[in-house]
Amino acid sequence: MKALVFKGPGQKSWQEAPKPTLQSPTDAIIKMHKTTICGTDLHILKGDVPEVTAGRILGHEGVGIVEETGGAVSNIKPGDHVLISCISSCGKCDYCKKGMYSHCSNGGWILGHLIDGTQAEYVRTPFADTSLYKIPPGMDEEALVMLSDILPTGFECGVLNGKVSPGDTIAIIGAGPVGLAALLTAQFYTPGEIIMIDLDDNRLEVARRFGATRTINSSREPVIERINELTGNKGVDCAIEAVGVPATFELCQSIIAPGGHIANIGVHGKSVTLHLETLWAQNITITTRLVDTVTTPMLLKTVAAGKLDPLALITHRFKLSEIIQAYEVFGHADREKALKVILTNE
Repeated sequence: MKALVFKGPGQKSWQEAPKPTLQSPTDAIIKMHKTTICGTDLHILKGDVPEVTAGRILGHEGVGIVEETGGAVSNIKPGDHVLISCISSCGKCDYCKKGMYSHCSNGGWILGHLIDGTQAEYVRTPFADTSLYKIPPGMDEEALVMLSDILPTGFECGVLNGKVSPGDTIAIIGAGPVGLAALLTAQFYTPGEIIMIDLDDNRLEVARRFGATRTINSSREPVIERINELTGNKGVDCAIEAVGVPATFELCQSIIAPGGHIANIGVHGKSVTLHLETLWAQNITITTRLVDTVTTPMLLKTVAAGKLDPLALITHRFKLSEIIQAYEVFGHADREKALKVILTNE
């Protein structure tokens, strides 16, 4: 089969790779239909995730058809049309029993990280019964790819951890795909103001279409002063960090109101400064999280009911065999006006 193989920082190759085989009775082999590229994949290529070693097939999102299952798999069978979760959950360890699937003692985020991933013609998925979701008939595959990772990530790490509540003023720093996923799902809780902050006018325009009530271009506007103007010098109730660089995390600390929540989503490859000298008495809650995908079934129902439209996040489509070109587009998202790309295995 063909797959996108990580060759070390800054290096990748679309090449022949061994077709995966069952390694455990709980495994399934999936023929990929559609997958995508994540910002985390770009972090891997930059060398920010050193656990990913040369030779690894990247990718942790997608939909496909089950081709083969291990003897212990009971809920999934060959021929099933399934959504692949970016998190593999054994369902039995202490962390899984707490709903912390991302810290599963036997799984967690391993696809495209510690084991071969989904940017390939076939993928092996561990713990098939608890890590795959059957797709109801008639649902759009492209929309469902967004449920593998970015929508539950934006919702769980940003909205739920940020304790977004009706009437809140929230700021989302970073209008990339995950930040926009947080924007879409924050509206479940009817915040009063959603302020989107980014460097790119195109993404800010998309954010306005998606429901942002205010936008700030941080390349030419004084963000802290604008936030103070908009909030009467109080700051925001929730600041969601969706970039993963020191400057944006520090910005969250500068605009948060007393009693507020800073919810980190971004993948950080460098240390950041925690300003306890100003925050120590402000009743601030700072949360970090790797997505657990515990909300995937709920989000799947929301999409099926037409209450959430993940297709709006997709801007570019490629054949899987065009993945190098797709990486070029996704890696220059500002130039290409790209959000999410879809790769179809034809």
